[in-house]
Amino acid sequence: MKKIPNFKNEDEEREFWASHSPLDFFDIKDAKRVDLPNLKPSLKSISIRLPEGMIGTLKTMANNYDVPYQSLIKLLLARGIENERRKVKA
Repeated sequence: MKKIPNFKNEDEEREFWASHSPLDFFDIKDAKRVDLPNLKPSLKSISIRLPEGMIGTLKTMANNYDVPYQSLIKLLLARGIENERRKVKA
């Protein structure tokens, strides 16, 4: 295995890894699965236009579940995506 050089700063390190493969510096046989329970997924804001009636329905449903309506939208989208992925696998 090659030895990872000491870097003067993050820019130097970033440049190094942009042109080198980590596989040359780490033995994959030593890799271990780790659990990162506090790691939160990166979020990206988007804009989406929905009919007012649909938004009203979503807000009513969210109120019934006692959750914010945007959280309910994320949940419903995640379920829909998972259902579509299952169809593709079948």
